[in-house]
Amino acid sequence: MPQLTTFRLYLLGVALLFAGYVTLEYNRPKPLDWSPTYANKDKIPYGTYVLYDQLPRLLGTDSVETVRLPVYSQLTGIKLDDTAPQYGPRQLAEETVVETDSTAEEAQAVDSTAVADAPDSTATAAAETDTTATAEADSTASSDEDDETEYAEDDEEKEANEPIPLKAGQANYLFVNQEFDLSRLDARALLQFVARGNDVFIAAKDFGSGRGVLRDSLGFRTRELALTSSKDYKGIFSIDSADLRFTNPALARAGIRLPGTSVEQHFAVDSGRAGRTLATDAKGRAVFIRLDYGRGHVYLCTAPAAFANYYVLRPRTAAFAAAALAYLPARRTWWDEYQKQGPEGEQSLLRVVFAHAALQWAYYLCLFGGLLFVLVAARRRQRIIPTLKPLPNTTLLFTRTVASLYRQGSNHALIAEKKVALFLDYLRTHFQESAPDFADADFRQRLSQKSGLSQSRVDELLRLVNFARTAPQMTDQQLLQLSKALNDFRREAGR
Repeated sequence: MPQLTTFRLYLLGVALLFAGYVTLEYNRPKPLDWSPTYANKDKIPYGTYVLYDQLPRLLGTDSVETVRLPVYSQLTGIKLDDTAPQYGPRQLAEETVVETDSTAEEAQAVDSTAVADAPDSTATAAAETDTTATAEADSTASSDEDDETEYAEDDEEKEANEPIPLKAGQANYLFVNQEFDLSRLDARALLQFVARGNDVFIAAKDFGSGRGVLRDSLGFRTRELALTSSKDYKGIFSIDSADLRFTNPALARAGIRLPGTSVEQHFAVDSGRAGRTLATDAKGRAVFIRLDYGRGHVYLCTAPAAFANYYVLRPRTAAFAAAALAYLPARRTWWDEYQKQGPEGEQSLLRVVFAHAALQWAYYLCLFGGLLFVLVAARRRQRIIPTLKPLPNTTLLFTRTVASLYRQGSNHALIAEKKVALFLDYLRTHFQESAPDFADADFRQRLSQKSGLSQSRVDELLRLVNFARTAPQMTDQQLLQLSKALNDFRREAGR
């Protein structure tokens, strides 16, 4: 059995500490997730699992369906890609649009019809006042717009008047979101859906800013609430809670108190619009309203937290959500999850990673570590490259060394043989004489003409070369005479 050295004891202690830490982290209770998802699958405090489960009881219907499609696709049964040839790509853009006269005229026409059906003379007078105000606003706006804007209004009026092929049947459409915003095409489809006698319930903390088809047609605006703070019993400043209560005296006990940050907007309805304030805050500002449009109604609420699991499960606050949904008729109901979970089946490749906080942090840590490695540790590591001096040209020294070896051997015939071989190569490369015949008179005459030397000089040179090729031994004087003759020939030939 190996002996436990000090190093092994330290290693064992580190391993035990690591195992204990892993066990403790594994068995530790998970921290509560307070993120406001409002998804019907989430059981966290700000999910809507409980509300969705109790919808059949609250609405008095067993037909509750989760919707994972855009509003237009849900109401028509047509995919957005299929509508491009009919409505054009401009209608499919996911953006809000500015107020147009055509949209106001369509909403005014529907509201006028709804008011005419109502027996209340006050509503009729309000509708007439609204019509007069709309006409005056239209005339003032049209006088200030240029030709390009008029063309745009004509196109938008044509689009607004185009009917959308909605599916038959009555239903409720519920939205409980952190933020609510619709595309132009979805808003038009939703408005026509309401005008046919259906009800839409929208609870959102933020309805966005600016104007759009839904806001202008229904005639409402949202304004930011000025949050107030006060000292608690410990002397720490905290944001005051928001007390919401219904305007109906019969629902006085259905009030709810929410954190101040849960309600940040309130509604302001345009004058002459047919509607009703259903709930207000402590200062009388509308946070839950009903707007009439055609034969249907649109319910808007700026407190989606009141429909979350945390408040629906508490006996003192559960009555608010039940009372708010009691305004809806008992019929088929659609619960929208498209704006919170996206289309069904379309999931990210990293959906498993982002579904767990630990894996999500590990993923971000890997990305940060890789970036840090690229920036710091991925540099090429090497020694400083020393400056190397160029090698000297030792050709002359090598030649002298080889010549000395030949000279020490007293065998000048080999040196003469190499000089002759170099001379033959010189004739081949400079005078194009590849196979010279020294005994041929034509060759000697041709070489004399090409080199520019006299015939006698060429004959003497060829005699010495021929002697060097055939002589078995050569003296120092004969080698020097051959070398001098070859050098003179190259110098005087000029090639």
